[in-house]
Amino acid sequence: MLNKTEDMTFGMAIEALKNGHAVARKGWNGKDAFIYLTTGSEVPFDKMKCETQMHLIAHTGTVVKINAHIDMKAADGTIVCGWLASQTDMLSEDWYIVA
Repeated sequence: MLNKTEDMTFGMAIEALKNGHAVARKGWNGKDAFIYLTTGSEVPFDKMKCETQMHLIAHTGTVVKINAHIDMKAADGTIVCGWLASQTDMLSEDWYIVA
């Protein structure tokens, strides 16, 4: 169980994500930016965007499985799908729970 809500390591932040929390770093320049875990889903192939369908042309099923991943709500309000941590993010101990 997670007891700490600020000054967390990246490992602790990952556990917070797994427990349904959004997290951020004090060291990030962008105010109001945070990351959150997006659960996996299955999307019917015919409901995928056209450009995605073109890249998956050899796909033989009727459903496309999208794996769980971490997304970011950026400071400008946009969503970054599939956010990746930098080495600085992974080694920082300034993570905190946003919600």
